Amino acid sequence: MKSGIHPENYRPVAFRDMSNGDTFISRSTVNARETVDIEGVTYPLVKLEISSSSHPFYTGKQKLVDTAGRVDKFMNRYAKRMEAKK
Repeated sequence: MKSGIHPENYRPVAFRDMSNGDTFISRSTVNARETVDIEGVTYPLVKLEISSSSHPFYTGKQKLVDTAGRVDKFMNRYAKRMEAKK
C-alpha cells in the first residue's frame, strides 16, 4: 500500500436517513456542517435522503420516496397524453 495517499482524518460520523429518521454511526472523512448528540457524545451529522434502512431493494417493501415532485410531474404529463388520445 502506498504511503501518503490515504486521508488521516477518519473519525466517527453520524448519518441520518431523513425519510425514516434512522441514525447510524460510521467512520468517515466527510465534512459536516451540523452536529448531533447521541448518548452524550457529539458527532458530526450528515443527512441522507435514502439509506439501506429505507431503500426498497434492502427492505423488500415498495415505498415511494419523492423529494423533488418528479413522480407528480410525470403523472400529470402522462394523464394529459391519455386524455389527448381519447
